[in-house]
Amino acid sequence: MQFPHLFSPITLGATTVKNRIVSTGHHTYLADGVPGDALIAYHRARAEGGAGLIVSEIVAVHETAGFASQLLNASSPDTIGAFAQLAQACHEYDCKLFAQLFHPGREILSTKSGFAPIAYAPSAVPNERFHIMPKPMSVALIEDIIDGFGRNAAHLLAAGFDGVEIVGSHGYLPAQFLNPNVNQRDDAYGGDFGRRLTFVRQCIETIRQRADGLCVGLRLSADDLEPNGLNNDSIVRICAELDDEVDYFSVVAGSSATLGASVHITAPMGVEAAYVAPMSATICARVNSPVLVTGRINQPQEAEQIIATGQADLCGMTRALICDPQMPQKARAEQSDDIRACIACNQSCIGRAHKGLGISCIQNPQSGRETQFPSLIPTTRKKRVLIAGGGPAGMKAAVIAAQRGHRVTLCEKNTQLGGQALLAQRLPGREEFGGIVTNLLREMDHAGVAVERNCPVTLNTLREKNPDTVVVATGAQHYAPDLEALDTSRTCSIDDVLWGNAKVGASVVIADWKADWIGLGLAEKLASEGRHVRLYVNAALAGEALQLYTRNHYVGRLRKRGVEVITHARLFGSDENTVYFQDTLSDEPILAEDVDTLVLAMGRQPVCELENALAGEGIDYAAIGDCVIARSAEEAVYEAFETAIGI
Repeated sequence: MQFPHLFSPITLGATTVKNRIVSTGHHTYLADGVPGDALIAYHRARAEGGAGLIVSEIVAVHETAGFASQLLNASSPDTIGAFAQLAQACHEYDCKLFAQLFHPGREILSTKSGFAPIAYAPSAVPNERFHIMPKPMSVALIEDIIDGFGRNAAHLLAAGFDGVEIVGSHGYLPAQFLNPNVNQRDDAYGGDFGRRLTFVRQCIETIRQRADGLCVGLRLSADDLEPNGLNNDSIVRICAELDDEVDYFSVVAGSSATLGASVHITAPMGVEAAYVAPMSATICARVNSPVLVTGRINQPQEAEQIIATGQADLCGMTRALICDPQMPQKARAEQSDDIRACIACNQSCIGRAHKGLGISCIQNPQSGRETQFPSLIPTTRKKRVLIAGGGPAGMKAAVIAAQRGHRVTLCEKNTQLGGQALLAQRLPGREEFGGIVTNLLREMDHAGVAVERNCPVTLNTLREKNPDTVVVATGAQHYAPDLEALDTSRTCSIDDVLWGNAKVGASVVIADWKADWIGLGLAEKLASEGRHVRLYVNAALAGEALQLYTRNHYVGRLRKRGVEVITHARLFGSDENTVYFQDTLSDEPILAEDVDTLVLAMGRQPVCELENALAGEGIDYAAIGDCVIARSAEEAVYEAFETAIGI
């Protein structure tokens, strides 16, 4: 077997898990209160795909734990039936099911009602990220919350769950009790090291008493990666002390408490793959309990190496399973090249969740929409389908149409397929974005899509090929604003820079209208080449359009490079060595002087000539992606999927 360690069974408490691949707890926004059809279908897909263990999303253990909408809650026996349906769906495929038991403590931004929260913590130590001053917990409240852990666990046991996991990671309530910088009590729950463990110990004890037989795990950040957090040495000591009391440890990194540390809750592609494994190795060296590690483990070969070298016993591969629920089956069948690899873009998974929307994946629109798109229905009438454009939208449409049984030809005007993804992968920390192209090329090959490169599509092309249906996916092109005062002799586009067609001077100004990854990435690239870079953003902050963990990661990288970021800046014009902006709040002038090169990152405009030409020709067609209006790969791929299943 290619992955002998990954596909060996392991025992956690009294539970035997068939392999070491885990879908760890993550908030899907697919259910409110109790599991419903959407959440059950979501987890069933991953169980059917071969995951050994699923840890379902957070179950709030107390009324003071409600930090967001659509939280699960198992406090009432009335919920047992709904949770039982989820357990049955996973067990049908010999997949074990655990639940996360959760209380955020002071890490709470708002309540379900939308009102400012009353947050509780061990002590009145403020949260930096959300600017929350918590109220110290009374002993009575602490005891009530501990009781909530036991009560919820008992109901989950009755529902058929195999285990529970206490969420003490990312600076949430158990971690607040463990952290001497947050826990400043001097009673049974705080003071010296031993008393700071009391809360966690009593949570474990009440679960054991009221839900005997459940596997009990503890999730901790191996390092909070923030100045006032728990470091790796502290966590190793805590794990060694609690080793005999839990059945396994689940290890992650980072903390919700600061902007920088919260990046690691869902680390973006700019963070090294499997980067938490060396931290988990320090815990493995000190404990006998199995250790589960999570953090950018996207490929089975990475997981195999981690387990084989003793850095962990199980691997959380959550986003990999969001992207490709069949990943375990493909890996076991030694078909790793067929795995749709996660690129850690954070757009549809945590990005949608942070908007309160159901989780999905930019590469796999079925993910999180299993009830909406349960399976591809083969066509009853095979058509000749021509796809005009080989970016992510065109490629995905070609794959789905071909998988349904149509005869598909994709025509791309350039030599390479990939569209804007080819530019994205040229930016520092965005190299993995090209993975979407690699994945789609493999899927197109399997589906039998015919590809014609250097083949722009015109009306003559269509008359010659005579397709039954045309999908227009011609994308978008760089937008250059029509400014009378703009000196074009020292101006170039981001496309010119990334394709190496521009001569860029030593002092660079980037005019960033979109405030997305393009301006950020180009600023880092040019700064890393030794240039003095100033990024002028027509927004309140750089990367404003990005998912916040992604934004904060890349803005932090710019600061390390010494890039100057100027916000609220509207491009007005330029002359020989000065670029002129207006403050978008006051309309006052902003001058950037001593500029050698102005790079325009001003967004993109649709390429819609083919769509316009088709109007009135009597040819059946649909337009998708950026040629409709320039957006992101998420919209492009979703529209491609939706269009192709309707052909």
